[in-house]
Amino acid sequence: MTPDAMRRRAIGQILLLAAGLAVLTVISAGSVYLVNRAREDARWVVRTVENENQISFTQLQLRRAESAQRGFVLTLQPNFQTDFEEAASQIPPALTRLSELTSDNPTQKRVLDQMIPLSHQRIEEFRKTIELARTQRLNDAAQIVREDVGRAAMNHIYDLAGEMRAEEDRLFVLRTTNADRSQTLAASMTGIGSGFVAVLAGISIFLVRRSSRARDEAEALLRDNNINLEATVDERTADLREANDEIQRFAYIVSHDLRSPLVNIMGFTSELEELRGDIFKRIAALARAGTSTPPVPDNATDSAEPVLEGTDKQLSEDFTEALGFIKSSIGKMDRLISAILNLTREGRREFQPVRIDTRELIEGIVATVAHQAAEADAQIRIEPLPNIVSDRLALEQIFSNLIDNALKYLKSGVPGDILIRGRTKLGFAIFDVSDNGRGIDPKDHQRIFDLFRRAGTQDKPGQGIGLAHVRALVRRLGGTMSVASELHTGSTFTITLPINWTFSNRNKAS
Repeated sequence: MTPDAMRRRAIGQILLLAAGLAVLTVISAGSVYLVNRAREDARWVVRTVENENQISFTQLQLRRAESAQRGFVLTLQPNFQTDFEEAASQIPPALTRLSELTSDNPTQKRVLDQMIPLSHQRIEEFRKTIELARTQRLNDAAQIVREDVGRAAMNHIYDLAGEMRAEEDRLFVLRTTNADRSQTLAASMTGIGSGFVAVLAGISIFLVRRSSRARDEAEALLRDNNINLEATVDERTADLREANDEIQRFAYIVSHDLRSPLVNIMGFTSELEELRGDIFKRIAALARAGTSTPPVPDNATDSAEPVLEGTDKQLSEDFTEALGFIKSSIGKMDRLISAILNLTREGRREFQPVRIDTRELIEGIVATVAHQAAEADAQIRIEPLPNIVSDRLALEQIFSNLIDNALKYLKSGVPGDILIRGRTKLGFAIFDVSDNGRGIDPKDHQRIFDLFRRAGTQDKPGQGIGLAHVRALVRRLGGTMSVASELHTGSTFTITLPINWTFSNRNKAS
């Protein structure tokens, strides 16, 4: 399968999963909404039933109060008065509860506003009749009962209760219909959701099985490619190792071939110095022979500098200066050739991992440069350092170069402060070598790691090889190296090395 086809398939699967998630979200949200709506409609149905029960209960208590009033007037038995008081005490709470239940219905509230005062009026009339009978004014009480003075009020209360019951019956039908509809919709939505879930599950199973097959095919192809890749890598590694060995042999041979003519140049330069003495002695003698200058005494040594004047003296100085330039260039060339030979030898050396007490190693390096630190008025501080497994000689060369550079490039007139500290992170040891020296311009941060290239003022001896060699060693040890610095603010070189480095093919191919 081509990368474009794989990309399209992946995008299609993502879109399908996104669509499925959106559908499930909508179905879930709809189901929750409809269930809540059905629950709310059911609550209103229950509210309607409770309203009707409360209306019936209020009417019942009024009838009980009326029956108790008539029974007491006819018999004067106390139990009828007790029944009346019990019924009368139930009516105000019942009306209050009914008022609360119908507070959201203007029609019921209007009817109830008429029903409440009539009910209280009727209760007071019952209580007055009972009081007349209890005080032996039976004729007056019986007269009120026979005339049925409050019958009109009682009928009006019953009519109002009927209106309220009719309204609740209408609401019951409406709310029951709504509840049934909500339950039906919720059930339908749940069924549809279940169907979508089943469809999505089937599609997901199909996609997973197809992806599994594609993964198996890709793994088989990857295994075949890995076999070919390993063979290719081994072949390229062998070629690279051979090329690297050839480069090292070439550098070694070139260095030796360069040193041979350099030795000849040095020899002929020495002969030129001896000839210079003879030539300018003769020139001086000829100059004295043409003048009245007394001859040089016979006891004068051959090494004595001839006395020259005028153009002869200037010629001698120019000749001496030219020889000095030649000797200086020869010395620089000799040092560069030696450095190349050292790099070549180091490149052929195989690293040997050993357990290293890093603090002890660096303290040994600091001890060897103690006199340089004293001359530079500098202190070298060592903070806790992690121990590592690495090549000891390579580690000595790395830290020796960094500490030597820190001492070499301190600011004049400022007490030097060099700090070496370390820490560990994710299986690596991180070492910082910081100083308060001249600093390095950020544009030269990469330049200083290039072979035979230096940055800043060139007032210190060196061939521009040290930091390049240090970085090469760090890389061979499986680490990295970086610098953080600004001009006049000092520098910090950071070395990151594996805590437990082992000999590998990287060492051979480097």
